[in-house]
Amino acid sequence: MMNDIQVDTPALLIDRKILKQNITSMQEYADRKGVNLRPHTKTHKMPKLAKMQMEAGAAGITVAKVGEAEVMAEAGIRDIFIANQIIGRSKVGRIRKLSESVSISFGVDSIYSVKEIDEVFEGADEKANVMIEIEVGEKRSGIIQPDDFTALLDEIKNSRNVSFKGVFSHDGHTYKAQTTDELKELYDDSSARTLHFAGLARNHGMECEVVSIGSTPPFVLGFDIPEGITEIRPGTYILMDGSQANVLGHNDTCAATILTTIISKPTDERVITDVGAKGITQQHRKVGLTATKGLGKVVGFDDVHVDSVFDEHAIIYDKNFSDEVEIGEKVEIIMNHICPVSNLYEKAYIVENGEVVDEAAVSARGKLQ
Repeated sequence: MMNDIQVDTPALLIDRKILKQNITSMQEYADRKGVNLRPHTKTHKMPKLAKMQMEAGAAGITVAKVGEAEVMAEAGIRDIFIANQIIGRSKVGRIRKLSESVSISFGVDSIYSVKEIDEVFEGADEKANVMIEIEVGEKRSGIIQPDDFTALLDEIKNSRNVSFKGVFSHDGHTYKAQTTDELKELYDDSSARTLHFAGLARNHGMECEVVSIGSTPPFVLGFDIPEGITEIRPGTYILMDGSQANVLGHNDTCAATILTTIISKPTDERVITDVGAKGITQQHRKVGLTATKGLGKVVGFDDVHVDSVFDEHAIIYDKNFSDEVEIGEKVEIIMNHICPVSNLYEKAYIVENGEVVDEAAVSARGKLQ
C-alpha cells in the first residue's frame, strides 16, 4: 500500500483517529477501574499530545527526565511525576525551581539521594515530594529488601525538606512473557509486591498517598487493578508500536508510523528506503509476546519487514514487495519501539484520511538531562 502524503521523508506520522481512540480507551479503562491515569509522556515527548491526554481526564503526566519536566511545565502542564532517580545537585536544584510553579514529585531509592535532596531544598517554600521505587522483577532500579525500605523511610522522616508521597513500580519484565497467562501472573506478582511495600510504609507510620504501577501490556489487555493501587502510568498505549501490537495480535491501534521513500532497488529482491538507524533505531524484542521480526513492519504488505539498517538506509529483502514498488514511491513502517523513535524527530505530522491535518513539535526530544 503506497502512500502519497506530500511530506519529505523520513517522517513521523500519527493517525489522528487512532490517536484519539487510544487516548479515550485508556482513560475510560482507568475510570472504570477507579484509578488515576498518569500517562508516561516519554513515549511521545510532545506537549500537544500530553495536553490531549490531560483534556481527556488524566490526573497528571509522567516523565523520565528533569528536562522533559521543564518542557511540559513550560507548556502549561501543572502536575508532573519524574519516574526516575534524580542524582546530582544541579538537577535537584532544577526540580526545586519547578516546584515553585508546578506540583512535582520524583523517584528515590537510596539514602544518598534523600540526603542530597534535603540539602538542596533547604530554605524552599515547599518540601520535595518523593516516591520510593520498588523493584518488582525488571532487574532495574528500585528497593529490593524491606530493611532497606524502612531505613529509607526513616531517612525521609528525619529529613527537614523531604516529604514521602508514596511508592511506584514498573513491571517492564512483563514484555518478555511468552503467553497472556504468564503476563498476567507477572503483573499480579508485581502489583502485589508494590502493595506489600505500601503496607510496610503504612505499618511504619507513613501512609502512601499514591501507589503507582505502570506498563502498557496489562492495561491494553484489560486486566483488573488490585484494590489499593491508586494510579497507573502506561506510556506506549497512546501511539503503540510493533512489539506492543504483537501482544494484541493486530496493528489496529498503531497510530504512529514512519513514512519512508524507496530510493534504490539494486537486485530483484533488495529494496532500499531512506530511513536508517537514525530514524527507526536498531531496536527489537527477542522473546515473549512482544517479540518482533526484523526492525519494523511494512504497512499493507503481508510479512514484509525491514531486515537491517545502516545509518541512513533501511534494507528489505522480499521479491514480491520489490515487484510491487517503484523507486520514488513511499511506504509506511511500524517501528518496533516508539519511545526512542519519537526522540529522533523534530516534529510529527498528524494525518487523517491520507492528508496532513496538523503538526506536533517533539519539544522534549534530546532532553536527556
